[in-house]
Amino acid sequence: MGSMGTLIFFGGMILVMWLFMIRPQTKKAKAQKTFIDNLREGDKVVSIAGIHGKVKKINDNGTLQVEVSPGTFFTMERSAISMEYTNAQNKAAETK
Repeated sequence: MGSMGTLIFFGGMILVMWLFMIRPQTKKAKAQKTFIDNLREGDKVVSIAGIHGKVKKINDNGTLQVEVSPGTFFTMERSAISMEYTNAQNKAAETK
């Protein structure tokens, strides 16, 4: 019974690790991918570097043209847009 108990213990540890570590990370990655895929022109976004701007154009090569101030544009990769900060910025704007 000793080796069977050890096997059950390690199986339980793997299950707990999957529930609390791996599963939330995959859900977060899936939500980030959905967010990036649903970006539209005119959306206000924040990059992972903290740059605030508005999406002006979505290019075919997976990049975005972001206006950071009137007449000033950056070209960014879609993956450089932060979902958490963008959602926080949009919620703060809605409450005002």
